[in-house]
Amino acid sequence: MKLLIKLGGTLLDDAASRSRLAQEIANLATTQTVVVVHGGGKQMTRFLAERGIESRFLNGLRVTTPDIIDAVVKVFGGSVNAGLVSAFRAAGARPVGLTGLDAGLVDAEALDPDLGLVGKPVRSNGLLLDLLTREGYLPVVACIAGDAQGRIYNVNGDRMAVACAGAFGADRLIFLTDVDGVRDQSGQVRPQLTTEEALGLIRTGVATAGMQAKLEAAISGLENGVREILIAPGATAGVLEKIATAQPVGTRLIS
Repeated sequence: MKLLIKLGGTLLDDAASRSRLAQEIANLATTQTVVVVHGGGKQMTRFLAERGIESRFLNGLRVTTPDIIDAVVKVFGGSVNAGLVSAFRAAGARPVGLTGLDAGLVDAEALDPDLGLVGKPVRSNGLLLDLLTREGYLPVVACIAGDAQGRIYNVNGDRMAVACAGAFGADRLIFLTDVDGVRDQSGQVRPQLTTEEALGLIRTGVATAGMQAKLEAAISGLENGVREILIAPGATAGVLEKIATAQPVGTRLIS
């Protein structure tokens, strides 16, 4: 089975959490074909704040000026990616750190003029992912994309995961996040949501900001051929084993 696992930046900020997840994924990769996509929003906000730059968001997406895209490359493609690759090495895997820029893995175009250099994936090429996984490597992809004209874009990590999952032909896309799953109007975690139900949570303002972006990305993934999408609590020890053994955890998205 081909798996695409997306790791939220909050889960990677703590060394113990990062090491545990790296070990769980490394163990899984001995029997499954795995690609990892990661964010780094918390680290990015801290990096900017330390330099006196305020982070602004629109519909859960970071407004990205030319100055901020430079920081995106340094944080997402640099320190966060290198830290995660190092954790996978320590866990016994053979990780390769990448961004969407490498070999045209993910091309993007501007999503919205109000967001600046935030990109929307428009093309993806899974050849590099297939090549690496076939030879036993673990691709670890930061959420940066570009285009043939040399532009660089900040891409929401969930959208990046969907683009890579489609290119890779993933059977299952797993969003490991810092929440238990998708909560409904009553505050309860829903074990399963249809596309229409997810859209309803967005329309009624129940799912906002980061969860809105995650659900929109998940819906796009279902529409583009990913067979199964899970939003699961990455802070739960053994979460991937629970998923692999069909134990109830998080929220499953279906068409």
